[in-house]
Amino acid sequence: QVQLVESGGGLVQPGGSLRLSCAASGSIFSRAALGWYRQAPGKERELVAKVSSGGTTNYADSVKGRFTISRDNAMNMVYLQMNSLKPEDTAVYTCALGVYPFPSYYGQGIQVTVSS
Repeated sequence: QVQLVESGGGLVQPGGSLRLSCAASGSIFSRAALGWYRQAPGKERELVAKVSSGGTTNYADSVKGRFTISRDNAMNMVYLQMNSLKPEDTAVYTCALGVYPFPSYYGQGIQVTVSS
């Protein structure tokens, strides 16, 4: 069984930065793809960033150049560095993991609010 626990969310001003972290339990971490989803009120859930087991990254157009996903297989951690944050980045961010299919597991989510 896999458990995912997010941390690092909160309130930040427009233009600021936050780093989200996700700690994973379980033995499949190094073989799994990892990602971050977000869902804003009244909107569908969106895959923001994904990193494959081999390190290939993909980003939603809305965050390209501002967000960076990374993984640490030794620590079973995945990170989302968010820079130049905008009010429209406000959402609940959720960590996800999966070998096949992706995703198979989700964290509980963490709130990110971008506001002055």
